[in-house]
Amino acid sequence: MSKIVAKNIRVFHVWCFVDDNSLFWKKDEILNASWKDLIDDFNQWFQDYLPFLWLAVSNELIPSISKYINPNNPNYSLNNFAQDIGYIQADLECWIRTINRKCQAILYGSPGTGKTYIAEKLAQYLIGCGDGFSELVQFHPAYSYEDFIQGIRPQSQNGILAYPLLPGRFLEFCKKAESREDTCVLIIDEINRANLAQVFGELMYLLEYRDREIPLAGGNNFRIPKNIRIIGTMNTADRSIANIDHALRRRFAFIELRTNYEVLRSYHQKRGFTVEGLINILEQLNQAIADKNYEIGISFFLTDNLREDIEDIWRMEIEPYLEEYFFNQLEKVDQFRWDEIKNKLWI
Repeated sequence: MSKIVAKNIRVFHVWCFVDDNSLFWKKDEILNASWKDLIDDFNQWFQDYLPFLWLAVSNELIPSISKYINPNNPNYSLNNFAQDIGYIQADLECWIRTINRKCQAILYGSPGTGKTYIAEKLAQYLIGCGDGFSELVQFHPAYSYEDFIQGIRPQSQNGILAYPLLPGRFLEFCKKAESREDTCVLIIDEINRANLAQVFGELMYLLEYRDREIPLAGGNNFRIPKNIRIIGTMNTADRSIANIDHALRRRFAFIELRTNYEVLRSYHQKRGFTVEGLINILEQLNQAIADKNYEIGISFFLTDNLREDIEDIWRMEIEPYLEEYFFNQLEKVDQFRWDEIKNKLWI
């Protein structure tokens, strides 16, 4: 340690413990002590009195401790966010205003439009530099109210089978968020794959009335903390937004994501690849599909080894998808077979 740091620590001790009745050092002892002894003593003092310092500077002890234990998230600016996902800042500002007003939103679009990636980046921006956090949960057809809110689950306790009422993923998330001061984000991936009316239960009411508290089916009262934001992702090739329950649609804002060729272009420019030929083929292909809910997105092709991977991607991911979509018009698929398009890619 430098002499300057040692001197500063010595001065700090003199300032803190100038009284001869100091708990640790007397004034003359401080002036004559080695810097190592002073550091060891200061560390011990810090451990002993840190809880009192927290109480002195904060009315909420748990969030203060959380900020100390969990270092702040790195600063993630709106400009960083825009560069990462390839959207203009004005669009992102609109998204953020909507999410903060509505508190929950669904990103929807065709396969490969980067919904999950964008949701994670959006959560990172919403959290900012505070003590918030984000978690991701994947919905599926077997996902239930008991998994998400709360339910009775069999457990073995000391050899005896018991059936305690246990919190689900969302209640655990809310309990954790209550101890934080800043925004906490729950990402629900593939939100439309579950029976939402069944999974959400009483949550349908609380999503709209965030300032209310209601009893759950298990008997205990519950409310959603005000610092929680919910972001869902929805693949429109699985289920159109028009088929979503109207009560649920009213409680969520919906943000549409379309195939963004500029992201594909900039991603490969940084790696020295020219993908204009690929973009031209994708534009023709999506015009042939002629349905925004089933367009081919660009995330299929966001690979660092595009030259080596492109044939496998096209033959084993794109062609099967097209065969399923044009199952009764296979002649439309033929013009987009690998052997037909490979010489037009210019990769």
